[in-house]
Amino acid sequence: MANGAGAAGGRSAFSRLGLLARFSLLLDKADDRQIDEGLRAGAQLKGATPWILMLAIFVASIGLNTNSTAVIIGAMLISPLMGPIMGIGYGVGIYDFELVRRSFAGLGVATGISLATSALYFSLSPLTGEQSELLARTSPSIWDVQIALFGGLAGIIGSTRKEKSNVIPGVAIATALMPPLCTAGFGLAKGNWAFFFGAFYLFAINSVFIALATTAMTRALNLPRHTYVDKAVQARVRRLLVAVALLTALPSVYLAWRMVGEELFSAKARAFIAREFAFPGTHLLETSVSPKTRELTVTLVGEPVAQTTLQDVRARLSEAGLAGAALRVFQTREPVDVLASQGDDADKATLLARKLLAEREAAITRLKGELAARDAPWLDHAQDMASELAAQWPGIKDVVIGAGTTTETVGALGEAAATAAHGKTKRPATPGEAVLSAPPEEQNAAAEQPPGPDTAFLSATMTRRPSTAERKRMEAWFQARTKAPAVRVQIGVAPPPRKAKRG
Repeated sequence: MANGAGAAGGRSAFSRLGLLARFSLLLDKADDRQIDEGLRAGAQLKGATPWILMLAIFVASIGLNTNSTAVIIGAMLISPLMGPIMGIGYGVGIYDFELVRRSFAGLGVATGISLATSALYFSLSPLTGEQSELLARTSPSIWDVQIALFGGLAGIIGSTRKEKSNVIPGVAIATALMPPLCTAGFGLAKGNWAFFFGAFYLFAINSVFIALATTAMTRALNLPRHTYVDKAVQARVRRLLVAVALLTALPSVYLAWRMVGEELFSAKARAFIAREFAFPGTHLLETSVSPKTRELTVTLVGEPVAQTTLQDVRARLSEAGLAGAALRVFQTREPVDVLASQGDDADKATLLARKLLAEREAAITRLKGELAARDAPWLDHAQDMASELAAQWPGIKDVVIGAGTTTETVGALGEAAATAAHGKTKRPATPGEAVLSAPPEEQNAAAEQPPGPDTAFLSATMTRRPSTAERKRMEAWFQARTKAPAVRVQIGVAPPPRKAKRG
């Protein structure tokens, strides 16, 4: 039992040692002399290095000017700026202050070359727009500090390995040393000091925290010191490093806090606009939210929204967490100009135009129905009236009740009435023939005074011609039932059913 327990304990210890060995930074570490030579060589800025730097700056500036991410990444891979920065951190870590001085000088020269080259390019370039790739380098935050710190740690670890990998190129892309310098050059060329200081601060963050990460990893790997320094000097160096880190990072904390506030404002504003500007017949053509000026701009197309309604919407800004924000609303009845739009805007405009047209047609149909129901309320009771007719006049069928105007030609109706009045065409109705139930003189009067759109119509068929008394009673009932200003009753005579032939 004791031997078994001992064996289990040995395996457990071996497993722990194996796990620690897997994460050991000493496992594939290069020779100390090789590490020292590589970092010192990278810190030098002479020979072909300045030319490579200038060419990389031109490439990065073109990428920023044309908003090409791929070109910017290529420039970051070419850039030799990482060498002097890591040289500073390595020199501080081994207390080689001469190396620190030379690395600072090299970084200063590289920075000057970069600013001058990029400013020259942007002053000559015909493209003067502030592209999104430029704007992205003007607002550093605490997240950029973290990127530089973690990237710097990865960079120094990669530089101390026996086999060189793609760590250094990856760090160059992640920490993005070139684009901020080129953006600062753009600010110099255009006299835009907000661009210059914002971008240069991002470059300072990257440089400082890559150097600090290099110093920390140099100490962690216990690389040999260049010279002996006493405890007091070490303490002064530590205090200086902490002070530099704090002075560099604190503004980024404030900028990050402001960025988060702006993002929250934008999210609340867009949710407010989507919720409050859902009006029938009106559509949002464009929205704009400016967190810096705390302004919400809305462009509406379609039916105008009343000013009282807009005032109510503005009053609800504080309830949505947008107190102090300004709401500007632009409204237009003009149709969407699809042909003047381009690309995605054209697709958006086309869809919006179609939607507006469909909603307008639906609104017209609805209003027509409401107008008909208002001018002809008896149509709502047409089914009941048909049932009442069948109860009062058995045998009546094919009942149709409507509203509108007559479509008979006045001249034709008057001529037929005159012919009947002179007795030229007096005959009983033949089966299957539809006849007007009114006498000729009334038909003539009706022809001379055609009904208006507020006339109620009744059409039906009976197996016999109704008498004059029945017709008048039916008209009186229809008049009382519909309460229409005028009524027209037309009764047709239906043919009798055919008798079956005997064999």
